[in-house]
Parts: sequence; C-alpha cells; structure tokens
Amino acid sequence: MAAAEVSMDPERQQQLRTVGMISYILHAVVAIGAVLPGVQASVFLLLVAVLIDLVKRGDAAGTWQASHFSWRLRSVAWAGVLYLLTSPLWLLLLAPGWIAWGLISIWFLYRVLRGWGAMNAGRAMPL
Repeated sequence: MAAAEVSMDPERQQQLRTVGMISYILHAVVAIGAVLPGVQASVFLLLVAVLIDLVKRGDAAGTWQASHFSWRLRSVAWAGVLYLLTSPLWLLLLAPGWIAWGLISIWFLYRVLRGWGAMNAGRAMPL
C-alpha cells in the first residue's frame, strides 16, 4: 500500500519542479560530458547538484517529487561506487578502463534522462 501523498499548494509544487529541473540539468551536463570523449564537465557541477538535492530533499517529503531526489542521489552514489570499483582497470591498459567508465557514463546518462522525462510528465520514480 502506498503512503498517502502530502497535498501541495501550486507554488510549492512549482518550486520543487524548478529545483528538480536545475538539478537534472546539472546532472545532464556532467553525464553528457562523461560520455563524450574529451568533454569533461567539472565535478564541481555534480557537487552543486548533489548539494541542492540534499538540502531541498526534505521540502519534497511525502510528495511524488521526493522520489526524484532519491533517484538522483542514488544515481550519483551508484555511479561513484562503480567508477571506484572499476578504476583499477585503468592500470591494466587504457581500453578496459575506458570501456568500463564509458558504460557507467552511458548508464548514468540514461538514469538522468529517464528521471528528467518522468519529472516532466509528473510521474514518480521507482524506489
């Protein structure tokens, strides 16, 4: 049984949507930079996005938008763990590390685009 959703006034809903849009844009810039060779977005952008999500997450508690904060934070956490676990592959040769990090970057971009599309459609993300 799903928990009852907190009703939101339109202004609060729009503020959360704006915060989500900014966060998804920052995540997308970083994700696209990670996928395209030679185009590296600053890790600073990702840190800003994560801080926004951590600070504003409580404002969305009990709403469908809360799932998007969790989705973005989990995506970054999993990508970070996967990058760390596969970093020794760079020591073997360039190709294994490049392939592993390329696949992780594509997966991260997919998660960002999937979440962004769902938020624009007003849908919650799976927990």
